[in-house]
Amino acid sequence: MISRRKIKYTVSPTLRQYLYHFDRLRDIPLVYDDLTRFAGSMPYEDPRGKETLWLSVYYPQELMLELRPKLTKIYAELKIGGESDLHEHLTVDRIDFGEFGNSRPFRIRITNLYNDNSDYFYVKQADASRIYGLELEHILSPNRINYLVNGNTLIEEHIAGVPGDVFLKDHLPRPELNKVRIAKEFTKFNERCFIRLLGDMRSVNYVVDITPDFEEIQYRVRPIDFDQQSYERRGKIYLAYRFDSNKSITKLAFDVLNRKTIDQYVAEEHAQMTRRAKVEGSRLKALLGVMRREELAPREHVASLAADLAKYHHTDIFRDCQTMGELTAAHVAHMLEL
Repeated sequence: MISRRKIKYTVSPTLRQYLYHFDRLRDIPLVYDDLTRFAGSMPYEDPRGKETLWLSVYYPQELMLELRPKLTKIYAELKIGGESDLHEHLTVDRIDFGEFGNSRPFRIRITNLYNDNSDYFYVKQADASRIYGLELEHILSPNRINYLVNGNTLIEEHIAGVPGDVFLKDHLPRPELNKVRIAKEFTKFNERCFIRLLGDMRSVNYVVDITPDFEEIQYRVRPIDFDQQSYERRGKIYLAYRFDSNKSITKLAFDVLNRKTIDQYVAEEHAQMTRRAKVEGSRLKALLGVMRREELAPREHVASLAADLAKYHHTDIFRDCQTMGELTAAHVAHMLEL
């Protein structure tokens, strides 16, 4: 459904002002360009020995000596904030590179030397589309998002969960799976993404957070890729159930949920998102105000998506939208009745 790599859009001075106001802009080391100077790589294998799309990379010794303290400082800034000496016992255990992504990410594995506990964060190229996606996720979803920006460097916290493709392959067929609960959550996830126009939710671009409850298992589906925020020209790109890789979970949802139940879950998600939008009203207004004035997609994408949404909703309110920001603001307001 998506055949071309999206255009990268620079972070404008107005967006940087917004990020500064909400404490996303930090004086962290600009390491992205340095990370691209690796000397070699090898395919990264998961714990089961299967090759992944990631490459584990290594660096000349003198460059690694420079990178290590910068990366541990960034991790401490992301987790603790402000100046701190609490990162002196941390080390960079491994660096992986994802050439497959729009943002060409680096995944940094940080290990605590006292107890061997490890954590991850990501270093990516700062892209305006992705930042708007992160902010809308933080404001409108039930999930909090932790990230920092400086120059062309974007730092993102790791979002824990079972990768969507792994969940659909290994967990969905299990007899003990609570089919109704995962169907309910996927339905609400699909609606969240559509309302705020987050596209490309193929199974590799989200994770499933599995939490044992006192009687049952709870599931939450969370996006991990925000590159396709308000970019693609076709409306179906913003509907997760339209992707071939999600066929199994889509079929399950239609098998175990009737139309009235689906409508109930959709209404629940609308109500919850409306409450979040009202609680964060000033922040959402500021974000969409900046977003309206930005070029985030080719003009023909805006016109095509506006036509698709007008047909879907049977309304002409999108007719005068000139930017993806205007279109996103109009769609959120229309669907949440703001």
